[in-house]
Amino acid sequence: MRTIRIRTFLIWALLLISTLPWITFVVVHLLLTKQLAFATNQPQTQVQAHDVMRMAPFNAWQIFAIILGFGLAVFIVGIAMRRFIIKPLEAMRRAAGQIAVGDLDVVLSKSRVLEIAEVSNGFESMVVGLQNAFQKQTVLEEERTFVINAVAHDLRTPIFALRGYLDGLEKGIAHTPEKMAMYVAVCKESAGQLDHLVTDLFTFTQMAYTEADGFAIQSELVDIKDVVMQSVDGLRVLATEKEISLLVDVHSGNFYIHGDRHLLARAMNNLIDNAVRHTPQKGDIRVQCSRSPGKVRIVVRDSGAGFSIEDIPHVFEPLYRGEDSRNRSTGGAGLGLAIAQRIIRRHGGDVAAENHADGGAIVTFWLPDITDGLPLTIQPSVGDWID
Repeated sequence: MRTIRIRTFLIWALLLISTLPWITFVVVHLLLTKQLAFATNQPQTQVQAHDVMRMAPFNAWQIFAIILGFGLAVFIVGIAMRRFIIKPLEAMRRAAGQIAVGDLDVVLSKSRVLEIAEVSNGFESMVVGLQNAFQKQTVLEEERTFVINAVAHDLRTPIFALRGYLDGLEKGIAHTPEKMAMYVAVCKESAGQLDHLVTDLFTFTQMAYTEADGFAIQSELVDIKDVVMQSVDGLRVLATEKEISLLVDVHSGNFYIHGDRHLLARAMNNLIDNAVRHTPQKGDIRVQCSRSPGKVRIVVRDSGAGFSIEDIPHVFEPLYRGEDSRNRSTGGAGLGLAIAQRIIRRHGGDVAAENHADGGAIVTFWLPDITDGLPLTIQPSVGDWID
């Protein structure tokens, strides 16, 4: 749609108002006299009384023509102003009133005046932004409500176990050392489940609010190899309790990225912990860290039952319950992989899950590698498997 500036519109309006009366005057004069001459060649003394009487009606038509032209010009300018200036402004005023009461379904009129069109387009962009923000906020609120309700439900199991066994200890039901030790062990296990659930809930909520509000994560220079090794060392005891062989293949050298060390460690812990919980007794888990052009690649593979075909598209959804072995029956809240995915994506990477051809699950994620851009003297080289 062709547009003009408001000053150009006003100039054309003034030009129309000033010229249209004279145009109508000339047209009426031409119709009455059949000529364009406005002066008479006769001397003033020769004008008779009947000539003056004959010219009087003509003078009235001239005045009428000027008034008609002026009125027509004002009418045309008024119609144009109403269509291209007043109506769009009225539409924006009504839209602002609708937005004030929460109604974002607004319709704005188009204008050929450039300044009004720009304001209208900006208003439309604002409305679209508000609609997207409202939809995103609605989805986030539904997700948060669902997460809180689901985790609150999951918290009841260890809480009931704690209360029951503590009541048993208090009432003396566990009267032998062996039974007391068993009661204490169950209480410790339930307390560990509570700690795991609360930590997952806190981290998930923190990441959700960070994404919604646009807050930046704490960024520093991180050697992802150190993060991997610390996570493996921290979970090695848990793996040993299940007689799981935890093997690590980390190339020598440094794999530097920009990111939040604490969050990256949380993501790595979640992935390895998920593998340990779903790996059977005397199984094995392999963690590999390698480089490809521009990326650091970390692979966590276990010897468990793997993911079902139906579960693979949903394994990173919060609180997703699989139908087979990899579900929350192992004590998790269903937030570990979702948290890991959010943390990794916030660092500019991504994560994927699949099954190995020989059995077991594989979770692979990558992060942007900045090692080549640093003045390092030690370059990565292939290392050996560490048990």
